[in-house]
Amino acid sequence: MKALNHEDLEDLKGKHFSTDRIFSRQFLWSDTAILVYLSLIKLILHLVANWRGGYGYFRDELYYIACSKHLAAGYVDQPPLSLYILALNRWLLGESLFALRFLPAVVGGVTVFLSGLMARESGGRRFAQVLAATATIICPSFLAAGSFYSMNCFDGLFWTLAAYATIRLIKRERPELWIVLGIVLGLGSLNKVGVLWLGFGLFVGILLSPQRRWLKTPWPWLAGVGAVALFSPFVYWNLTHDLAHLEFIRNATSGKYSGLSPLTFLLGQVQIHNPVTLPLWLAGLWFFFADREGRRFRPLGWMYVVPCALLILNRHSKPEYLSAAYPMLFAGGSVLFERWLAAKSVSWIKPVYVSLLVLGMVLAPIVIPILPVETYIRYTEVLGIKPFTPEGKKLAELHQFYADMFGWEAKAEAVAQVYNRLTPEEKQKCAIFADNYGRCGAIDFFGKAYGLPDAIGKHNNYWIWGPRDYTGELMIILGGELADKQQKFESVEVAGVVSCKYCMPYENNLRIYLCRKLKVSLKESWPRMKNFS
Repeated sequence: MKALNHEDLEDLKGKHFSTDRIFSRQFLWSDTAILVYLSLIKLILHLVANWRGGYGYFRDELYYIACSKHLAAGYVDQPPLSLYILALNRWLLGESLFALRFLPAVVGGVTVFLSGLMARESGGRRFAQVLAATATIICPSFLAAGSFYSMNCFDGLFWTLAAYATIRLIKRERPELWIVLGIVLGLGSLNKVGVLWLGFGLFVGILLSPQRRWLKTPWPWLAGVGAVALFSPFVYWNLTHDLAHLEFIRNATSGKYSGLSPLTFLLGQVQIHNPVTLPLWLAGLWFFFADREGRRFRPLGWMYVVPCALLILNRHSKPEYLSAAYPMLFAGGSVLFERWLAAKSVSWIKPVYVSLLVLGMVLAPIVIPILPVETYIRYTEVLGIKPFTPEGKKLAELHQFYADMFGWEAKAEAVAQVYNRLTPEEKQKCAIFADNYGRCGAIDFFGKAYGLPDAIGKHNNYWIWGPRDYTGELMIILGGELADKQQKFESVEVAGVVSCKYCMPYENNLRIYLCRKLKVSLKESWPRMKNFS
């Protein structure tokens, strides 16, 4: 055999490096790389909005921060997982608006990537993958979920992960994927109870499809046991707290959401997922239920239909409760679109429809606070979009999602002005009370800079946390009616008024009361003050 000389070695090295360069170029234009690029578009869009500061902290974010400082196995209005994640996020990144909203932006990007992968696993090539990912990017409900910290951003991820794992299970028939499904469903339900509807839909789908043969094996049952085990801390918490979450759901349904109906729920599916995507997700339903090649993935169709039916039967469901199910419909519909548009005579529809989806981003400023508020108001006037709320409350210039980002620090500052007029002895015994968790959360978050103690309140988990050691001898109360205070205290002084531009009307022009000598002690009156809604 001829020995390799120096020139031969150099030639081989050159070929090796050339191969690396070719591989790199191939990857940069591969289907996976394109999905990464689309995911980065979603991520960067949110990061830019976060860097600009948006319109301020959202009401619920202030409450979530407070909850993350009181870690427990459950909360009145939600399971605990997202709040443990928030506690870790605060420890690692801090509490700035950018830090708080960083993780929702990342999760949104991952969900876009998984949407494209679902289309690939369902038989789609490049166009189908790009179409599914693009539809997920421009979907207003997902844009909103990525714009602030809440359990909702993780909810979309868990539903999408469950759908992706189900597709892979059906294609590859690897039993260990059942364990993955059990973990995803368990953690998902520990984040938001709506994943229980997804799990039930999956069970129905397996039962009504050829995959029911799996039910004769231990794997689905092991997955179910695992999911229940992961969800059990929240069940235990409810059993030891008088089923507080069920009371919360019942009160919310009969109260602030009582104006919603099955019709508003169904119409909302078109509105909050962008009307341009309607043909795509309807095609997704057709793909899973009626298409010859797509029928093998029929359990995914049931994973949409069953939760949808349950939400309609509830009669007062918010449209966004079903939002997490749409990436799998986008994926199935994209595969069908790709096949339908394969002929040259109709291939021109592909760029036209993708362009329409991209134009759908005209709605992005409605759910991502990227425009200055005055510009935003003029923008919606031009589009003919009026302020809206699912809770039937009076509105001003902004819809409730944005209005709830204004006025919180001003409330804490105004309360501090009253508090700091007290003597040191009076401060020791003065409780700061507010009716709702937004006001309490604002005092807790912004009040530290003004020397305020944490607030107490009657709303949701603030009621659970109780009156602490306060007796009611001296209280500063943010909001409410004067006559109500005069009935309960021996002395009431209107010590200030706090106003806020652009906030919800019921949060504007709030009186601040300095109240002395509660006629019935806080400890005695606290049980009657509970407000789970």
